[in-house]
Amino acid sequence: MPAGTDVLLVLTNLPDVDSADRVTEAVLESRSAACVNRLPACASSYWWNGAIEHATEIPLLIKTTQAVYPALEAVLRQAHPYEVPEIIAVPVTAGLPAYLAWVAEEASPPPSI
Repeated sequence: MPAGTDVLLVLTNLPDVDSADRVTEAVLESRSAACVNRLPACASSYWWNGAIEHATEIPLLIKTTQAVYPALEAVLRQAHPYEVPEIIAVPVTAGLPAYLAWVAEEASPPPSI
């Protein structure tokens, strides 16, 4: 298996810049991701509690690995303000080997004591 094939791109959306910043810091401080990109606000439309909702949200693109994903999901669930946050992990099947190796190296929380 080529190096870096366990890299994941994790997507989530936040309701505002402040919460996006808080979640980004929580993710990076926990070392459960190597990098977080905050995209400009986007329009979201979705079903919630039987009705169509419309909102402006801040997307985050988070780079991590499959091994670290459980820790990342735990951080996101704790820090995210939504009752049911969007947390979607997409496997990275190809990429610059040096970049994928960097993600794997940086997304590594310290072992529990």
